[in-house]
Amino acid sequence: MALTTSLVGRVRNTSLPKSHALLPLLEAIVNAIQAIDARHEGSGAPGRIDVRVHRDAQAEFDFGQAGQGRAPMKPIVGFTVEDDGLGFTPRNMSSFETLDSDYKSDLGCRGVGRLLWLKAFDRVSIRSAYEDQDGKIRGRQFRFSVEREVEHDGDADGFARPGTVVSLAGFKKSFRQHAPKGVDAIAREVFEHCIWYFLRPGGAPVVTIADDDESVSLADLMDEFVDSAMSSSTIEVKGQKFDMLNLRLKSSARNSVPRLHWCAASRVVINENLSGKVPGLHGRLKDEESGEFVYACYLTSDFLDDRVRSDRTAFDIRDRIAGESLVDDLSLDDIREAVLEEIGKILKDPLESAREQGKQRVHEFVSKRAPRYRPVLAKIEERGITVDPSVKDQDLELQLHRHLQKIESEAFVQGQEIFAEADSEPAEDYAERLAAYLSTVSEINQSDLAAYVSRRRTVLDLLGRLIRADKDRKYSREDAIHSLIVPMRTDSNEVASDGSNLWIIDERLAFHDYLASDKTLKSMPITGSDSTREPDILATRLIDSPVLAAEGQRLPLPSIVVVEIKRPMRKDATEGKNPIQQCLDYVKRIRAGGVLTATGRPIPPTHEPPAFCYIIADLTDKMIERCEISNLRPTHDGLGYFGFNDSAKAYIEVMSFDGLVNSATERNRAFFDKLGLPS
Repeated sequence: MALTTSLVGRVRNTSLPKSHALLPLLEAIVNAIQAIDARHEGSGAPGRIDVRVHRDAQAEFDFGQAGQGRAPMKPIVGFTVEDDGLGFTPRNMSSFETLDSDYKSDLGCRGVGRLLWLKAFDRVSIRSAYEDQDGKIRGRQFRFSVEREVEHDGDADGFARPGTVVSLAGFKKSFRQHAPKGVDAIAREVFEHCIWYFLRPGGAPVVTIADDDESVSLADLMDEFVDSAMSSSTIEVKGQKFDMLNLRLKSSARNSVPRLHWCAASRVVINENLSGKVPGLHGRLKDEESGEFVYACYLTSDFLDDRVRSDRTAFDIRDRIAGESLVDDLSLDDIREAVLEEIGKILKDPLESAREQGKQRVHEFVSKRAPRYRPVLAKIEERGITVDPSVKDQDLELQLHRHLQKIESEAFVQGQEIFAEADSEPAEDYAERLAAYLSTVSEINQSDLAAYVSRRRTVLDLLGRLIRADKDRKYSREDAIHSLIVPMRTDSNEVASDGSNLWIIDERLAFHDYLASDKTLKSMPITGSDSTREPDILATRLIDSPVLAAEGQRLPLPSIVVVEIKRPMRKDATEGKNPIQQCLDYVKRIRAGGVLTATGRPIPPTHEPPAFCYIIADLTDKMIERCEISNLRPTHDGLGYFGFNDSAKAYIEVMSFDGLVNSATERNRAFFDKLGLPS
């Protein structure tokens, strides 16, 4: 009993990913190439294929192309593929009407190409002519659809020689939206899919892609893409042979990354980016023979031909085989590993040059931009880091950071193992491993210190920019500078100990018991005040003096620090805005309250805790006048004033923004110089 096959069911069960929306067209073009090969074999004639793109009258935008000013493009409704090949001979027609035909199995055909036509298009019609046994031209035409399958429509006329015209109409919207729209983009996808035919001995037919406005010859793309062929290679992986066709592609915006093309049945099935998978192979390479080029490899094998899926979008091969595999088990990882090893041999000299350039790029970046990695750079290089010499700074920073994280995590595990042996009989290599671990920890600590110092350099650079006038001669608001020194409207519970940059003003301010930024005195637990006034920055420090007392009492000595920040070059007109007096008023209110520590413990009554008032403001005429009235003395560099207010028991220092930056830079100069940072 014969089995009946349902075309509706076969089309429904045929897979066509949206990302491969042009695959039905590509299959039609490959069929045309094979038809030309069958007719022109031995004749030396190249044959010709004309692909016509049909568009609707209604325009839509080409969102698939990059750049501004995208031209409106009419949507694609279908394609016509015309060739001068063998035509639909009776044998070809019989094969077409047989699902899963093995007629051209020796060419890698699976008999599913026409199913893909019905998957993406509403209607398919074919007109063809062939030579019969007597050399006469015979024509046929038919329609092909899911509903009515193959409908013959009599003999086709108008043919002077054999050939076929395949019309794919009613391009379904779900696929049309994901397909390239421009003729140039379509031509490039056709070329990349069928490139094997152009690279084989004898070349390919003359293929042209055109619409009403543009025409592209694939032969021109061959000249545009391919610089020259390199040596062909054959590798063997677990008894299976694979052929590698190695190409130098011309360097361009479109050809910018090295690729491995997995092929089957003379078609490209998978494109794989090789960037970083071979040390030194990232983008463009250089050699003395052809200058700058991009590497591409086309991999073919009977093994791949036998295992390509029917839709030709993937292989029925496992990515990797876990555990100990059998001798004849072969995974994509096994094949890829062998291919990458061979590529390393083929590109030996260009890769060595690229690795050296990448090494110089890393050293230059670490020296000038990221000194934190200098202490661990040797270990990072031992791990085999290779980078593209043209890599962006932020991408290089991420790579170095990932390596540093791995070094830190490995050191942690190593330390746990060493400490676990401390109480037992140590192994023979214990001392050696301990020394290596301590060396790594020392390098990591140096890296952390370098990162901290580098961050200080960056903060000072930012502050230097904030205090300068912009192109409109306007200065930054004080809140921008305030936020750089310490986040606004926060206190110690919200800001980590390293979350502020109070060291810019005074290194001692980095150590505080309580810190508040731009909050009312009433909201601060250490003040006990009902005032709603807001000092810019308030900090206290409790210095515990150890005493021998049975009750374990302590004698705290709190210090109060108030910081006021004014806008650069601000010219206050009224005495009521005197920042010196503002600071002294804050100190008085704090002393008058029932003061608690940040944890809520009472501080013994004392009305004279040391107070330090810092005013950050440019020395305008008005500001200089206020400093002189307050009996403050100018600093040696003339960029500030300082003094002690006896009645308020407070040290006062007024610093201009230039003086602030200069002072902080000088205090850190030795660290900056050690790391090679500009000071």
